[in-house]
Amino acid sequence: MAIIVLSLGGSILLPEIDRPNIKPYISVLTRISAHHSLFVVVGGGGTARQYISLARSFDADDAFSDELGIMVTRLNATLLVGALGKAAYPGVVETHTEALCAAETGKIVIMGGITPGQTTDAVAAVLAERVQADLFINLTAVDGIYSADPRKDTSAKRYDIMTASELLGVVIGQQAVAGVNTVMDIVAVKMVERCGIPLLVMDGRDPTQLESAIKTGRYTGTLVSPDGKSPFPLQK
Repeated sequence: MAIIVLSLGGSILLPEIDRPNIKPYISVLTRISAHHSLFVVVGGGGTARQYISLARSFDADDAFSDELGIMVTRLNATLLVGALGKAAYPGVVETHTEALCAAETGKIVIMGGITPGQTTDAVAAVLAERVQADLFINLTAVDGIYSADPRKDTSAKRYDIMTASELLGVVIGQQAVAGVNTVMDIVAVKMVERCGIPLLVMDGRDPTQLESAIKTGRYTGTLVSPDGKSPFPLQK
């Protein structure tokens, strides 16, 4: 049984509160958890950004805004726990140690944010190291890592495979350009570099693609591997 950590963006799970993408994930995550130990870290998405923007209009400081964002990630995570029902551990865990304990139940373990100033991608990367994951998957709205923002640059190249140090160079380069949203933050990438766990970055809007990647090893995305080797097929 492989150990898999998913970083599931809030904008993937809840593009809008009236356009949820939760239901398609229920059966997929449940089937994956039947064969693998599964952890899911849920982001805040657009809802968190809206709350933070409103808070800053009242001159709230960054620390307060971070706490507000964490609350939203945990609200999104709680919604996923409720949707998964008996397949999930019945509560949103708030520390990595608690996640380890919750995994002993054999249920899907769900987290949100835990640390001010740290994205849920970074939380998931630390969790992957803590649970000694076989695979870390970042589910985002882009089908991999690109040389530039593909939504703004049609000549951007998608990387099929790269090392964590190469990814770090791409992320740092993109963050130097104003207005560009990178797929992962620097802290998360540094954690991936440190722990050496394979990272797969792929489009999470269609969860059947996630299931296919785990079951067959076929995917569209970018594999970040310390040795250039694929982690597939995963041990059942």
